[in-house]
Amino acid sequence: MKSVKLSALLKKYVMVIALVLVIIFFTITTGGKILYAQNINNLISQNAYVFVLATGMLLCILTGGNIDLACGSVVCFTGAIGALMMKNGINMWLAVLVMLLIGTLVGAWQGFWIAFIKVPPFITTLAGMYAFRGLSNVVLEGFAVGISNETFLKIFGGGADCYIPDFLGGGGEVNKFCIVVGVIIAAVIAVATLITRARAKSNGYNVDPLGGVIVKLVIICAVIVWLFYTLAHYKGIPTALIWIALVLLIYNYITMNTRMGRYLYAVGSNEKATQLSGVDSRMPYMFAYTNMGLLSGLAGILTIARLTQAQPTFGQGYEMDAIAACFIGGASAYGGEGNIFGVIIGAVLMGVINQGMSIMGIEANYQKVVKGLVLLVSIIFDVMSNKKKS
Repeated sequence: MKSVKLSALLKKYVMVIALVLVIIFFTITTGGKILYAQNINNLISQNAYVFVLATGMLLCILTGGNIDLACGSVVCFTGAIGALMMKNGINMWLAVLVMLLIGTLVGAWQGFWIAFIKVPPFITTLAGMYAFRGLSNVVLEGFAVGISNETFLKIFGGGADCYIPDFLGGGGEVNKFCIVVGVIIAAVIAVATLITRARAKSNGYNVDPLGGVIVKLVIICAVIVWLFYTLAHYKGIPTALIWIALVLLIYNYITMNTRMGRYLYAVGSNEKATQLSGVDSRMPYMFAYTNMGLLSGLAGILTIARLTQAQPTFGQGYEMDAIAACFIGGASAYGGEGNIFGVIIGAVLMGVINQGMSIMGIEANYQKVVKGLVLLVSIIFDVMSNKKKS
């Protein structure tokens, strides 16, 4: 029994352990530079699109290991339209709304063919990848379009002032408001976790031992407080982090606490059984790909804000980063398994590898080799685990 519990625990936290080991490795090899406040800030800002797109990709993968190859092109397409609108003097918020709406419509368009016409997701989104990449070039006419709207850049994470100001004042080098926010977030997570456990226990559900829960909470809270303390020594909380956190919280609730979330897991685990239980299995597909389009629109906003322009080449390879983050974070290649916590771990691991190897001066091509090997190992682990179950 102990060996079974140990193997289950190892499977559950294997990527967390891997992330810790990778961070330790790069901390040693970079002389601690990877943990500098500015580098951590850069890791968040540069990988904001990975967190957002991987969240949407998780929904697609849950339906049966399906993916969306078009999301990178949709990022470019929506960003191009938004940049042109703002360049022509159209209200910033209207441009943002249009980008989100276009992304949602694209997702619904692809979801329709996948859910109702039964076109394989790979083929549907591959067609979308080519089509919307071409439309992006048509919209931009092959040229970059700059963005000068300061409000847009500050709110969505571009430029030097895209940080939450220190409302506690003081004028020192440390952003006190950032530290206070970190402490509050850690406290809320701890209290909410303990309350949820107590309710589950009172309702007769099996719960993890209190000692193990407390140890896990101490580690999580310590990491959160350290993160915000470190960011406070640079410029504070980047606005990109606000959007990342908002997306992760909303979709964590959807996947864990809503009927549609349960349907996503059910369809991925056994679609025929789900249909026999009275569930319209088409709707989870439609929901997943529509939300993928919505989040692609948001990623387009964050991308053009960070880079302060739109270009025909933006978004290339974004879909691969999102897919890799999901599978590295524990999503099953067969569907029906994965969660938002795993997406966070996968995205952070990808970001740490990129950041650490860049600091070490390793060529970009070798970085791709390492990321590819990490992804392969993750998939092999998933396949071997499923073989043991069967």
